[in-house]
Amino acid sequence: MTDNTIVIVGSGQAGFQTAASLRTEGFEGEIVIIGAEPGLPYQRPPLSKTYFVDSDAQRLLFRKSDFFEKNRIELLQNIRVTRIKRDKKQVELEDGRIISYDKLVLAMGTKNRDLPIPGTNFENVLQLRTLADADKLRQAAKGASGAVMIGGGFIGLEVASVLRGLGLDVSIVELEPRVMARSVSEPVSAFFENMHTAMGVKLFLGERVASIQGNAQGQVETVTLGGSGAKLAGDLVIICAGVVPDIQIAADAGLAIENGIRVDEYMTTNDPDIFSIGDCAAFVHTASGQRVRLESVQNALDQAKCVAAKIAGHPEAYDRVPWFWSDQAGTKLQIAGLTGQADQWYEKQSDSPKKLTVLAFKDSQFVGAETINNASDHMTARKILALQDKVSFKDFESRGFDLRQIAMEKARTG
Repeated sequence: MTDNTIVIVGSGQAGFQTAASLRTEGFEGEIVIIGAEPGLPYQRPPLSKTYFVDSDAQRLLFRKSDFFEKNRIELLQNIRVTRIKRDKKQVELEDGRIISYDKLVLAMGTKNRDLPIPGTNFENVLQLRTLADADKLRQAAKGASGAVMIGGGFIGLEVASVLRGLGLDVSIVELEPRVMARSVSEPVSAFFENMHTAMGVKLFLGERVASIQGNAQGQVETVTLGGSGAKLAGDLVIICAGVVPDIQIAADAGLAIENGIRVDEYMTTNDPDIFSIGDCAAFVHTASGQRVRLESVQNALDQAKCVAAKIAGHPEAYDRVPWFWSDQAGTKLQIAGLTGQADQWYEKQSDSPKKLTVLAFKDSQFVGAETINNASDHMTARKILALQDKVSFKDFESRGFDLRQIAMEKARTG
């Protein structure tokens, strides 16, 4: 292993894990993490969930400051990289500083999608992406009586459930005809729609926000819908309308872009000295052959470890079963595989109305499972998806859709 300088752009889950894994792999060279936010690297998933109740930011940290000192990881905080100079193997910071690298890892993640809606400048029209956003939202919620969520995806529903639990009147406006439509099947959407409605959340599906209104003091008051023209009252508006990959510096540097920074099976870009991982990287999912970009903790962790191993000199192609989760009002949704590509679904019978398992198939082959409050089925589905042999709909049908039986049989024959 050649000891040299590794520069990591991005201090989120993927960036931090790359640095930590490099040291675990025995890398002795310099490691520099460049983060756009102030403070030590921290976990993002709790921001839309438990952080509203347990607001101790120290609990979000991956590691305390002594970890970085002990492992000789230099952390540059609250500053952005504005340019990659590939010919000189340098990155330029917004304050003009130049940092040289031998290997560069791009882990910038995503940024919130901009919506062309009039009125987003009113007070208490907020978004949620960073710890600072979460602090501002948590404080605003204390004095609010009603909240309008723009977006019915994972984050929107998670925040809605927390705000409803705090006693706020909550409305969700979603452009698609059902919640989480881009991520889950119809039965799962229906389950969460019923759950949120039972909690008192008002759903406006297949609707868009035309404008946001406020008073003379600059405080938000109402949201006007574009379809029905209805006006929703709210002194707190939260935009959760999805994200886009943060790829501008990569594109400016001439790196290949395809719904993210295009990488090979080792997370290497079209420049052999530059890698990209996490939410901003587009890679080929082995099982489906499709180029995808995934936004999940699992993906960030595993790709970081893949890059660290590659730099350490014992590369192993990235081939992991994707999985995702969402916690809403004590209800856990877990997804194994890429269920969005499915063309056939099977809803399993459950022994409880609070549990659900939906199996996903593409061209009659098993591609994933969506479970609600059923960790056993989720873990078993991941085991099946990790097997080399494909499992067909007929395989499931002939065994009464018993995941454990299929997993055991395939493990014995494999």
